[in-house]
Amino acid sequence: MANPVPISLPMRALLAGARRKQAELVDFTRTLVRAESPSENKAAVDQCMSLAADRAQSLGGRVRRHRQRLFGDVVELRFGSPKATTRSLLLGHLDTVWPLGTLRTMPCRVVDGRLHGPGTLDMKVGVAMALSAVEMLIESECLKQGGSHEIIFLLNSEEEIGSPVSRPITEALARECTSVYVLEPAQGLALKTSRKGTGNWRMEVTGRAAHSGVDFTEGRSAVRELARLIEQVSEWTNLERGVTVNVGVVGGGSKTNVIPAEAWAEVDVRIARRADGPRMERRFCALKPTRLGKDCSLAISGGINRPPMERSRGGVRLFRRAQSLAAQLDWNLAEAATGGASDGNFTAALGIPTLDGLGAVGQGAHAAHEHVLIDSIAPRTALLAGLLVGEIDRS
Repeated sequence: MANPVPISLPMRALLAGARRKQAELVDFTRTLVRAESPSENKAAVDQCMSLAADRAQSLGGRVRRHRQRLFGDVVELRFGSPKATTRSLLLGHLDTVWPLGTLRTMPCRVVDGRLHGPGTLDMKVGVAMALSAVEMLIESECLKQGGSHEIIFLLNSEEEIGSPVSRPITEALARECTSVYVLEPAQGLALKTSRKGTGNWRMEVTGRAAHSGVDFTEGRSAVRELARLIEQVSEWTNLERGVTVNVGVVGGGSKTNVIPAEAWAEVDVRIARRADGPRMERRFCALKPTRLGKDCSLAISGGINRPPMERSRGGVRLFRRAQSLAAQLDWNLAEAATGGASDGNFTAALGIPTLDGLGAVGQGAHAAHEHVLIDSIAPRTALLAGLLVGEIDRS
């Protein structure tokens, strides 16, 4: 391959190599973005996955598709020695929150040093960055088929809706590895060593319908009872502990002249400490109609779906290593925590050192102004490559 990085792989050489690859990296990102891939559309996600798998195969990677029936296939890419004694895991996803056709109103384009488009920042550029970092290590002969280290890159297909099928695959592969690097976007410029865990619940209230003018006293309003319950669960927010409870979607009733017999609400819960997961689950399970909710019934479903990624010694050790590498480029790298969750939550909960936020810098994830700062791509690709070189050196 052209323009190999020197085998010594100092950070400035890695940066130079990443800059040489930047135009190609951006072009491949645009290819991925133009392959729209909403989580719920299996065919679309599979098509986007195939583009990444083809790119990996062109680098000599070994591809395994974990076939799925309802969601896109989960794609496992392996580089380096299949007989390796040590392994690192890269985590990414290719599904997005954007429906098919979004490109018509939100085109993929470069304007004023920014790459715009649905899924650019979250997180198709991160996938392209990881493949370019691996390519640099292969070109330098740092990562060899007969070497002692293997890099696994897992591309999940339904991260944006909770990773219902990819979670066990992620956890199984993580157990093979000594470290996990997550290609989610940066937190500003910072890397993430902790994330909140997430939970989702649904409250369904059943009351009794009646004519609001003729038989008002015979009715039992499910909407009114739900409103009381919303106030109750909202009081469980504890900012000091990092617990938030947000009733984000509600519905109920049929017509204004009918006492509503049904009402429901969907609740988002965030926790910073793993111990708060079972505590919140017990509180929801113990919910009952209020004293004033005479003759109403309540059904509760849901639970914690991602444990928190708590700050750990292993994760901080990876961050300190990244910080040291960044300093070689006169880059002051910061550490951050976030209320959002990722697949890194699963691996960190297993006790495997996990570092998140290694993707690009930008703004607007899940928003119409989603974009990537192109100047951030090469330095952060070099940083990822440097971290992987360190893993290889220790193998």
